Amino acid sequence: MPAPAALALLYAAALQLALAAGAAAAQAAASAPPDPDPAPLAARPRIALVLSGGGARGFAHIGVLRVLRELRVPVDLVVGTSMGSVVGGAYAAGASVADLERMARGTDWEQVVADRPARDELAFRRREEDVLLPSRIEFGVHRDGLALPPSAAGNAALEQALGRLLPAGTRDLPVSALALPFRSVASDLLTGEPVELVDTPLFLAMRASLAVPGVFAPVRVERRLVVDGGLVRNLPVSTAHAMGADIVIAVNVGTRLAPEKELGSALGVAQQMLNILTEQNVQRSLKELQPQDIMIAPDLGTISFLDFGHVQEAIDAGARAARALAAQLMPLSLARAEYAVFENRRLAPPALADLALPLARVEVRSNGRINPAALAIQSGLTEGKDATMAQVRRGADTLYGRGDLARVETDINDADGKRTVLIRATEAPWARSRLRVGLELASDFDEANSFALKLMYVGTAINRWGAELRLVAGIGGKRDFGAQFWQPLGPGSPWYVAPSLQYGSSSGDIFADGRRLQRLGYNVRSASFVLGRELGNWGDLQAGLTRRNASSRLVVPEQLDTVTDHAYDSTEFLRYRIDTLDSLGFPSRGVLLDAVLERSPSGGDNGRSLARSSVIGMAAVHTENWAGHLYGEWARARSGAAPLSLGGFLRLSGTAAASLQGRSIVFSRLVLARRIGALPVTLGGTVRAGFSLEAGGGFDQDEPLARQRNTFKQAGSGFLSVDTRFGPLYLGAGATRDGNRTLYLFLGPIW
Repeated sequence: MPAPAALALLYAAALQLALAAGAAAAQAAASAPPDPDPAPLAARPRIALVLSGGGARGFAHIGVLRVLRELRVPVDLVVGTSMGSVVGGAYAAGASVADLERMARGTDWEQVVADRPARDELAFRRREEDVLLPSRIEFGVHRDGLALPPSAAGNAALEQALGRLLPAGTRDLPVSALALPFRSVASDLLTGEPVELVDTPLFLAMRASLAVPGVFAPVRVERRLVVDGGLVRNLPVSTAHAMGADIVIAVNVGTRLAPEKELGSALGVAQQMLNILTEQNVQRSLKELQPQDIMIAPDLGTISFLDFGHVQEAIDAGARAARALAAQLMPLSLARAEYAVFENRRLAPPALADLALPLARVEVRSNGRINPAALAIQSGLTEGKDATMAQVRRGADTLYGRGDLARVETDINDADGKRTVLIRATEAPWARSRLRVGLELASDFDEANSFALKLMYVGTAINRWGAELRLVAGIGGKRDFGAQFWQPLGPGSPWYVAPSLQYGSSSGDIFADGRRLQRLGYNVRSASFVLGRELGNWGDLQAGLTRRNASSRLVVPEQLDTVTDHAYDSTEFLRYRIDTLDSLGFPSRGVLLDAVLERSPSGGDNGRSLARSSVIGMAAVHTENWAGHLYGEWARARSGAAPLSLGGFLRLSGTAAASLQGRSIVFSRLVLARRIGALPVTLGGTVRAGFSLEAGGGFDQDEPLARQRNTFKQAGSGFLSVDTRFGPLYLGAGATRDGNRTLYLFLGPIW
């Protein structure tokens, strides 16, 4: 979702909620009944821990908990908002401080705040969309016009991270049934009132409080649409007092107000307005602190709300702030033996072995147009087979990879040695009819410059068998339009048929010995029919027939009587694809393979059959600080030119684009880049510096290799790359050995 739109939604929601917060907060505090006291270990005050929201700054709460454990300060009840609800809810459920630290350091937080699951967890057709158009700018298309997604980040990675954090068996417990009394505070998005989640299941309470408007989607709890509680009560001190606390230890990690020098953009001003609204309700809460209460305010410097790259620094800042108040905290300390007994009552028991039990029943319920029978098959959960709880949840989570589900909830019940599973899938209305917008740029700052605006429409669940319609159009240096209707042969069936139509218009240069001689204009119309089989979510196998009508004419040099050449042919093909990459530009895991074998019965010289084949392969290369890929391709034609050509950025950098052809093409490259920074999550992603080593050439297999030595070339490049919402953007310099050198600006797929 574009950053301005996300922040506008965030600001509008925050403003409406803040206006209603003051009176509602006082009324809620007065009406909330105190929880019954647990049986005390000794006569002592009841201590409440209140943890504020603050996004990534909330990891400081873990450092505070570490020091409270070291000082043996007991916590009798917990109240949290947003990230404070996440840390506090897990602690109240029995998670150890060590568990919390492992969660914070071991979670890929950039993926959690991403707008979809990791790429290698997507369905294969969704990965195919990235190859066709790597942009991540998408809109919902409806009768009323275009609609933005309800959040900039998806639900899947967030909910999986929360699930891993909670002790076994506590995910679905009401918050009133935890080891420690716990309250999570959220905000009613429609009325602006604070919502204290009392009997809500723990997982849902934490998820609701963390639903930052514009970042994570709102959550419906007991018919109320709720979002992040920090908008109306970011430091809920009054809730702790209402629950019967004698002493409150409040930890405030709210985002700092930015200085004037950081307010030079609309983005900065919008973020500052949100911080002001949150800070106002925090100041009201600070006035509710009583003389015996203790306030901890870690110095988190410049760590921002979404700055998840400084987890350890935030934890350490929380620990330092708590140790600085050791003199105030020590009077609350218990004797060593007494504290050990107290902690033993709080900590969750070790998880029992997750035994595999036979699945007596697997039921899927869904709203909207998606067929539950298809979802049941796609989950991979089969009645009668044995499955552990972890396997059940992983199977249900794979449904997020479809790209058109907003939430997937899983209920597991065991009885009489058997396991029943209920999956509730909530369709994302905006995602079943999507429009993706992309840009492609290429320039060598000389004569080779191209630009294209590309659009891709995808409509899913068109019928009960899960058909999809995909339209792709592009204007610019190359004009094209394609339409494909993809029809599974049954609900959730891996077999499918896919008829398609394609039109393309472009121009290309003819080279000889690296020199540009002529330019031809091309028009191609084709129709294809494919019978295919998906291979899990990692690949597919296709057999098909294409009927093509192509024409070409000389455009440079221009002639008075231009002759247009026409060609008609039919091509039979087999295609095998594998794609398990987690990223196309700089993957850290996975491989890609695309192998095609074509045969045109009457497409060759003298009416002979024409056979062409090509293989493209890429494997991730990854170390602690570097990421990239090893890439290779081979193509061959029985006559004429091979279906691939060389030249251009990362395809023999320094050589003119598409200037090397031959009946055989061989090429390989190694690309490595090191992370050197990052843009704000709402604007983009990682900034890298890297290099490439490239080698390849075009050959004629009928000629002796000795005569073709000069056709094999070596090249390399150095570049800066930025992950943008449109795909990786490169600024680089490349050179071919004993050849040309040039600069490059490139945005688009690198193949």
